[in-house]
Parts: sequence; structure tokens; C-alpha cells
Amino acid sequence: MAHHGQVKPAPLIHKVVDIWVLVYPDFLLLDATGPVQVFSSANDDARDAKLPQPYRIHLVSKGGGAVTSSSGVAVLTRLLPRSLRPEATLIVSGGRGCGQASADAATVRWIARAFTVVQRCCSVCTGAFMLAEAGLLDHKKAVTHWQDVHVFKQQYPAVLMHDDAIYMKDGTLYTSAGITAGIDLSLSLVEEDLGRPAALSVAKRLVVFLKRPGGQRQYSSELLAQASEEGVTGALTRWLTPRLKQTVGVEQMAAAVALSVRSLHRKLRLEAGASPAQFLMRMRLDSACALLEHASLSIKQVAHQTGFGSEYNLRRAFAAHLGVVPTEYRARFG
Repeated sequence: MAHHGQVKPAPLIHKVVDIWVLVYPDFLLLDATGPVQVFSSANDDARDAKLPQPYRIHLVSKGGGAVTSSSGVAVLTRLLPRSLRPEATLIVSGGRGCGQASADAATVRWIARAFTVVQRCCSVCTGAFMLAEAGLLDHKKAVTHWQDVHVFKQQYPAVLMHDDAIYMKDGTLYTSAGITAGIDLSLSLVEEDLGRPAALSVAKRLVVFLKRPGGQRQYSSELLAQASEEGVTGALTRWLTPRLKQTVGVEQMAAAVALSVRSLHRKLRLEAGASPAQFLMRMRLDSACALLEHASLSIKQVAHQTGFGSEYNLRRAFAAHLGVVPTEYRARFG
């Protein structure tokens, strides 16, 4: 449906951009169809404004034909093209089948070759594993779904993995967080190509944020997902849990797990990737998130229960670490 009364800006690009979306058996459906819909909606806007359509969209796979997603819904694809145009954008979808697809040498080689040609090489969710397997992300900033960050860091330590961004750009490489983040990334590509008003028009058409507030940590049910139940991390978690509303110093934390302050710093860095102060902050944030999701306490009461002391301190911590304020978090997840 056209947006009546809106003046459509002329596109910033003059050549049609080919969007190549790579899928494989057991891919995650929205990883592919989310970006496809963004670029399709940009074409719809151009058509409504009687302007040339800026995108040609192609779903491709190694074998071509019907490829079944993890939801059981299949999509029709073309074979991987032997050559790509320089104006093209490649988007690699993620999903449960990513591990097997990453082990396919021919597909990985094709991605590596495509990268040398295309204007932009992108991944959605665990599609970042395939870019990393192709050697494209070494010493580059990247992001993937928050649940997979820990495994990704173990498999590809040379990648500068971030655990909170919705999407990231490093040169001609673009990676995005889980699933719907492919829509965020694609909107940013439309903005690059056609300008902000065009991207905003597409976002309105799709009823989504052009730039959503906060990072992906706000969607994590556990901020301490990588913490082990064993070792110092587990012992410290059990000791801190009933004491979060108290003032707790590093010396007390070290004594509670029978370590020197220096040893506590070293072991927490190894196990949780955090200093004692950062670890305590994570626990307080995790507890505050749980109370905002499930309890009817006021924001002030949540701040007191979790050791932040005041609403102001709680707001500051949420804004700094989650990118949203407590009231926004409760509205979204409460």
C-alpha cells in the first residue's frame, strides 16, 4: 500500500543492485526472508513513486532448487552463480544447518571468491560462522547471535567478536545478530543506497524501528550465559546471589571464595571474561531484569532489591550496559 502524502526521494544509486541471499538445508527462514522483504519493500516504494526499482533479489544455494528451512518451509533457489557483479551484495543466512554448510569446502570457497568481487558481504545470525570459515573475519569486528558468541570465540579467536551490537560494519563486511537483526542490517544497507528517508519509509511499511534502541543483550535471558556453575564463577555466584542488595567489595568477594584479590581477578577473567566489579554488575543487572520481567515491584524497589540504591543508578546502568532504560525494558519484556 502506498504511503499517501509522502514525497519519495530520488534514489542515490543509479545501477540496480543484485542482492544474493545464500541458503542451505536447515537454514533459519527469517534470516533469509527478513532481508528479502526489506529490499522487496524498497522496490515497492520505488514502484509506488514511479521510480526504477533499485534491487534484484536472488535466493541461491549450492544445489539449487527447493531448499528446506529448519521450520520445514522450503524456498526455491538458483544455483550459486559463477560470477557476480561488483554492485552486488551477498547475504549469508544462519540457522541450524550452518555447521554442516560451513564444512562444505565448495560453498566456503564460493563465499571467499564472492567477497573479492561484491560491494558488500554480509551475514545474518550464525551466518557469521561461514564468513569466518572462509577466512574473511580474521582481525575484523563482527557479531552473531548472543547465544553463539561463546562458541564462536572459541572456534575463531582471531575475530574481534562483539557480544552486544545488533549489526556491525568493518570495511565491506557486515555481520548481524540473531534472526530479526537481519532486518536491521538490511535497512542500514537501504539507507546507504537510497538515503535515510527511503530507509525510514521501508521501516514504516514493515512496522519496525529504523534503528532499534539498545543492543542484543537486552534480549538475553541470562547476562551470565557464559558463566560456569563450577569453579570460581559458580562459587561466587552462589555467594553473591543473596547479598546483591548489600555493599560488597572486591576483598569480601575474594575472601568468600578463599582467594587473594589478584587471583580472583585472574580467575574471573579466564572463566567469565570480567573483573570482579564487572561480574557483580552483571549479576545485579541480571537480577534487575528478572524482577522487571516477572515482579510487580516499582522501579525504585527493583533498584533497592538489586543493590543499585536508587532509580538514577539503575537507569544509568541499564542505559550503559543494555542501551535501554528500565521502563523501556519492562514495557518490552514485562
